[in-house]
Amino acid sequence: MRLIITNSLLSTSSSVNVSCLKVKTLSKKSSHKRYIISEITVCGEIKKNCNDWCQMKLWKSSILRKKKKREGFLKLEIKQFGHFPLVKQVLVLTSSVMTVLTHIGKVTYSDLEEKICTPDQLHPKPETSALVFGKYFTDHMLEVSWDSEKGWAKPVISPMHNLQLHPGAKVLHYAIELFEGMKAYRGEDGRLRLFRPDRNMARMLNTAKRSSLPTFDANEMIQCIKRLIQIDREWIPHSTTSSLYIRPTLIGTDPSLGVASPNQALLYVLLCPVGPYFTSGFKPISLLADPQYVRAWPGGCGAMKMGANYAPTIYIQKQSELLGHQQVLWLYGEDHQLTEVGTMNIFVFMMNKAGERELVTPPLEGLILPGVTRLSLLELAREWKEFRVVERTITMAEVVEAHAEKRILEIFGAGTACVVCPISSISYQGRELNIPRSESSLSERFFKTMSDIHYGRLQHPWAVDIE
Repeated sequence: MRLIITNSLLSTSSSVNVSCLKVKTLSKKSSHKRYIISEITVCGEIKKNCNDWCQMKLWKSSILRKKKKREGFLKLEIKQFGHFPLVKQVLVLTSSVMTVLTHIGKVTYSDLEEKICTPDQLHPKPETSALVFGKYFTDHMLEVSWDSEKGWAKPVISPMHNLQLHPGAKVLHYAIELFEGMKAYRGEDGRLRLFRPDRNMARMLNTAKRSSLPTFDANEMIQCIKRLIQIDREWIPHSTTSSLYIRPTLIGTDPSLGVASPNQALLYVLLCPVGPYFTSGFKPISLLADPQYVRAWPGGCGAMKMGANYAPTIYIQKQSELLGHQQVLWLYGEDHQLTEVGTMNIFVFMMNKAGERELVTPPLEGLILPGVTRLSLLELAREWKEFRVVERTITMAEVVEAHAEKRILEIFGAGTACVVCPISSISYQGRELNIPRSESSLSERFFKTMSDIHYGRLQHPWAVDIE
């Protein structure tokens, strides 16, 4: 396909052979008070390059006008952009069809506005010993609104406040929502650090696509989050057992009861100083494993971090507590595959039948969340090269057999909130499996190594300086 583009504002034209054309940047020509295309580059296939773009029908835009068309040939004239703000255009052409995909606006750190609390708006900070998970919030929050026509607005940091939502907002009816969980730490050297924020942003973007919510530039968002933390830095506990929990959230907000992709959304970030997730500290917990309850299934959203995955689990969690357990071991399928433990990924450290020590965790095949802590433990274990590290399906039948043969060394969960949590017992089909744990356990080694990275005792590229 040969495309001839004529810019009527500059009286210039260019001709290129394309399968997909991307306008990279736009500049404003003050004399015309409108936007013009300043650079065009050839990119790859649409499926590889346009996944993050929101579709806009050509007849709505008044940006492009078709001048002449015949087989294998298309000529376009660039017209004024009218009320549209800075945009990025992608022109996708075939011999018979032209579609305009547009990503209007973007989350940009340089556009960040700051509305700092006045002294009377500041809240008292809790004692570190009183911290519990998710109860206290810092003085400020970050917000970025989006709509399908204007795209992302400027990010704004402002005093913590309640949200105003129409009662018909899609998030309230169809759970069009997602969130992330990450942490910032105050190191023993006084420096503030995030832990692998790029991984959280990548997962958030994957969930956004699955939720029909808008995507954003991950690096720009990380910069905005860093600035929010800098402003509320005094809320980060001066403690190596506490941290600042970060909750980025994205919700569909348009007031419409139609089951459809949202036309309006809000991305916001909250900060919470937190102590240990479990008030008992680094102590083993007991699990209820009941195969009648299923957390996720193939083709579903078990690998996404969206609220709809969590609400149905709360009732089962309460049932396990009534039976004297702290968490639920989620099973799947007729063979009772291990998937997750509570809101954590699960690891089984055992001797295999060949007499080798083996660390086993379920694979990422859509049933479980791709945890950042899970990934980190796997990478540490492979770096140590002291035992086999395997991502594979493991069933309760295998666990029961290994337990009977005294091949289970330990079982533990892992996640952002608790980091690492050892398992003391599993209640399964009328039997109680007491899980052994040595004094120098692998879970404790993982916990110590991760803590050393978090608090700056061990220099590591996963720890990202905030300042």
